[in-house]
Amino acid sequence: MMTTTPDSLNLARRRFLMNSSCSVAGYALASMMQKEGLLASEENLSNPLAPKNSHFPGTAKNCIFIFLAGGPSQIDLYDPKPKLRELNGQPLPKEVTEKVRFAFINKETATLSGSTRKFIKHGECGTEFSDVLPHIGSCADDIALIRSMYTEQFNHHPAQLMMNTGVGRFGRPSVGSWLTYGLGSQSNNLPGYVVLTAGRGASGGASLWSSGSLPSTYAGVLFRNKGEAVLNLNNPPGISSDIQKSGLDAIKKLNGAQLDQTGDNEIASRIASYELAFQMQSSAPELIDLSSETKETQEAYGVNRKGNTKNGKRGGGSDAEGAFSRNCLLARRMVERGVRFVNLYHASWDHHSGLDVGISRNAGIIDQPVAALLKDLKQRGLLDSTLVVMAGEFGRTPLGENRTGSKAVTGRDHHPSAFSLWMAGGGVKGGQVIGKTHELGWSVEEDPVHINDFHATLLHLFGLNHLKLAQKFGGLDIRLTNVGGNLVEKLIA
Repeated sequence: MMTTTPDSLNLARRRFLMNSSCSVAGYALASMMQKEGLLASEENLSNPLAPKNSHFPGTAKNCIFIFLAGGPSQIDLYDPKPKLRELNGQPLPKEVTEKVRFAFINKETATLSGSTRKFIKHGECGTEFSDVLPHIGSCADDIALIRSMYTEQFNHHPAQLMMNTGVGRFGRPSVGSWLTYGLGSQSNNLPGYVVLTAGRGASGGASLWSSGSLPSTYAGVLFRNKGEAVLNLNNPPGISSDIQKSGLDAIKKLNGAQLDQTGDNEIASRIASYELAFQMQSSAPELIDLSSETKETQEAYGVNRKGNTKNGKRGGGSDAEGAFSRNCLLARRMVERGVRFVNLYHASWDHHSGLDVGISRNAGIIDQPVAALLKDLKQRGLLDSTLVVMAGEFGRTPLGENRTGSKAVTGRDHHPSAFSLWMAGGGVKGGQVIGKTHELGWSVEEDPVHINDFHATLLHLFGLNHLKLAQKFGGLDIRLTNVGGNLVEKLIA
């Protein structure tokens, strides 16, 4: 028979607290059990999602990260290239492509492909945006557009992992996980990190919002924008709240007693699974109920827009427009409720063919609601403390897609050497363009920004030193910026 000592009980409690932090609301569970005397002897409870001090005063408190999976074409959205249009149909010099790897392009017969889009200057800053982004363009004075991004990854999944986790392989914590790990959350009844999706879905899937080696309490929690916010969150038919409370109380007492007797870590996981549903049963339905929003606000975001499936299918199903619009509005509501990091995923921007039609459809899905989000945050006084980012995993080639067997050059291949993303709010200096690419858009010529540099700057805006935000794992100090990362000083207001 096993003998249980006071020291072993304290160790068991500490193990329980550590393991239960792997639930979205592990601390709430521990606090509840302490109040009921189940963990009364543990004096130093630690809430993994409690607000924490930053390394230095930051300007951003929350982040909305809009990820356009598939690789949006910077040449058709953000980076006008008159010379490329002038040389349309001509071959790219062989010395440029000699040592370059392509995903699908036949380099021997590849030709330059100028954009058919018209670029328009916006705002007092005069930043040029494509004619498919008129609404986002109207926010130009708040946007810092980086045209000189680059990465080493040219296939979707590793490139998506690189942008979302800082490393092009599985197992690393995502940006949102690092932020909630470093700063905690400001919400008591919602996760610190929430994920919303629309469209076909990113090829990286849940690996993009994983907590990696960090406790799973820092992983992104997938929400839906209508109906049941989190699957299996509601009570089963015939189970009232009173019945549920009675059952949960009994389970808490039994599990708590067994934990004290055995120190079995599996019990912590069992209790945490109940607590996840318990915490969000009231807060999640209220969050996704948009009826409290004014008609004007809903119209501005376009939450009731009808889908346009005739203009390409890459953006998703018939509800892609409405779904993404609801996600944008929900992102603002989450920020208001203290959620630290909100991921919005939209796919797919992988236009190897049907570029003109596809990019028009996709841009039509995101343009209005993203601009509405920026303006709404600004009007409510939230943009100064909310960092908004819109990015993909890489860009597209200035060459037309001409893979073997293709009848026409109608798209662009993957291009990691030069692409664009933008940031707004949260202490970012808006109304500017950072970086410059080659006149044909092939490579970066001024102010190169690697993804590690972008991540280092993002953390800096939150008051976090990317070199100090680290976790000891496998004998190494791992961090979001891996072994790189330099601040992009021009971004910081």
